[in-house]
Amino acid sequence: MRLELRGITKRFGDLVANDGIDLVVEPGEIHALLGENGAGKSTLMNVLYGLYEPDAGEIVVDGEPARFTGPGDAIAAGIGMVHQHFMLVPVFTVAENVVLGYEPTQAAGLINLPRARAIVTDMAARFGFGVDPDTRIEDLPVGVQQRVEIIKALSREARVLILDEPTAVLTPQETDELIEIMRQLKAAGTSILFITHKLREVKAIADRITVIRRGRVVGSAEPSASEKELASLMVGRSVELGVAKEAATPGPSSLVVRGLVVTDAAGLPVLDGVDLEVARGEILAVAGVQGNGQTELTEAILGVVAPTAGTIELDGRDLGPLSVRERLDAGLGFVPEDRSTDGIIADFSITENLVLDLVGARPYSRGGAIDRGRLEENAQQRIAEFDVRTTSPEVPASTLSGGNQQKVVLAREMSRELRLLVASQPTRGLDVGSIEFVHSRLVAERDHGSAVLIVSTELDEVVALADRIAVMYRGRVVGVVPGGEDRDVLGLMMAGVPLEEARAQSAEHHTVLAEADLQAETEEDPA
Repeated sequence: MRLELRGITKRFGDLVANDGIDLVVEPGEIHALLGENGAGKSTLMNVLYGLYEPDAGEIVVDGEPARFTGPGDAIAAGIGMVHQHFMLVPVFTVAENVVLGYEPTQAAGLINLPRARAIVTDMAARFGFGVDPDTRIEDLPVGVQQRVEIIKALSREARVLILDEPTAVLTPQETDELIEIMRQLKAAGTSILFITHKLREVKAIADRITVIRRGRVVGSAEPSASEKELASLMVGRSVELGVAKEAATPGPSSLVVRGLVVTDAAGLPVLDGVDLEVARGEILAVAGVQGNGQTELTEAILGVVAPTAGTIELDGRDLGPLSVRERLDAGLGFVPEDRSTDGIIADFSITENLVLDLVGARPYSRGGAIDRGRLEENAQQRIAEFDVRTTSPEVPASTLSGGNQQKVVLAREMSRELRLLVASQPTRGLDVGSIEFVHSRLVAERDHGSAVLIVSTELDEVVALADRIAVMYRGRVVGVVPGGEDRDVLGLMMAGVPLEEARAQSAEHHTVLAEADLQAETEEDPA
């Protein structure tokens, strides 16, 4: 099936999310749509899948114009979509999820479950997915849940499959497995639109690459293009992808966490005896698939959730009795993972958001009166320093893009003297150029002598920044390794494999690959 998007434009009020986008997907190709968070990729795919109606432009399928008023129309035209956040019912089985909305029936209108199971079994066998049709979704790891989403789309005869940021919740090993699945689908004649902002994955799998920036197509590239060339297309200028930093010279332990336990509403542990230390002058990065206790760890350190057991100390001071305000006053800086809910007050101006946790003290307040001149001076300085894109410091923070809201949070937290900086997903929503700047500031904070704790689901970011890496799985720290640890080892640990076993498996894997390479070279040159 040949798919064309011609001049697709989609507006949300004054925001032009897609601006005259042209895109062609040829039969049986993997076409990568590359762009930073907020570039308009997901909006475009939601237009293609019938979730949004375009304000201008048309969709053409095999030479014929098509109009999609909902996902049902897109599915009928042979287009399937696997969303970044899976659309599965956790308490249903695999078979029940796959046929949901298209249930095969038998006498008296009852669902034909044997037929549903057969659909899953046949599709799983065809592509080697290894999925049990009777397993409940909530009992499956995220990588297998994603396969269920793919089976669901293919069972409805999708000839074009949209994968929207499909590796966001996967370990490196699961990402490799997904790439192999994509190759199998391509070999079977399925076209794939692969939506991502990860350069490594694009180069590994794409046949063609289209780059969009701020809602517009800015160029195309071959997979042979370097990561630096692709990054330059994404942001419109040359950027350094690596992190320039000297080796750390850690001082004494600053943050010390011992036996930390946090339970959920049902009384089940989401943190289960966590031990962790971060020294002054080092960056400790916490790696792991989202949902393994990282959020609760950072919130416990800040004091917004109360541990049921364990202690948290900062430079020898027990933080347990302290309020959030007192912890901030003690030198804790905090960048939350959900900036819109926890990082800003949307109706407040940018100027006000830049001093939310500072406005009651000097130099911004004297004798109970706020010094507006000082606030405005600070805003001008931080906006310039962190390249916050805005028409005025006095507009509400809600008018900013997500990436610019994140810059406001970072600018506020990193503009005061800190003992400990806790940053959860610090570069989420930022373009490559802004990521470069934020990474340099995090390293500078480390070099200034602060302890820096970073939580990130981006393994490239973890590897680039960390002096040490703690890997979390199901509320526990599986192990703590040096910053230069092998990616395969980290990926196995993220799936719950203990450190020494992960290293052994990784070594065995590298040996097998080396032997295969040697055999291939021998066959090519028998002399």
